[in-house]
Amino acid sequence: MLGFVTRHIPRDLVGGLVGGAVAAVVSGAPSTAAALVTGRDPLEAVRAAGSLVGRPALGAGLVVHTVVSLGWGVVVATALPRRWPVLWGAAGGGAIALVDLGLVGRRFPAIRALPAAPQLADHLAFGAVVGAVVSECRSR
Repeated sequence: MLGFVTRHIPRDLVGGLVGGAVAAVVSGAPSTAAALVTGRDPLEAVRAAGSLVGRPALGAGLVVHTVVSLGWGVVVATALPRRWPVLWGAAGGGAIALVDLGLVGRRFPAIRALPAAPQLADHLAFGAVVGAVVSECRSR
């Protein structure tokens, strides 16, 4: 089935969606680790994402985080050069952090209250993971 999909949908779109999905799951590791070390709630960032739709709750946060991650995954995939995709992906993650945390997030108290360094690390990891997945999709 995946073969049919990848023959008829542009490879970077597939890579961006898959990369965004994978990165949505694993890129929160830096902030989760930081939260555990400092005694903060490790799910605080997910709940904060829910505030974008008016509900700072776990369920809403999971939905928002998933949708946003898939969208950013596609953006990174379409902009990603073929050389050094993980490095450029991480740089893209940094740019996404400026938008997510600097422009949008500062308007939402729950997001603004999150520690900045772990959130930046999450975004860098997000971009790097998307870059790695897209690179793998392109090589197939």
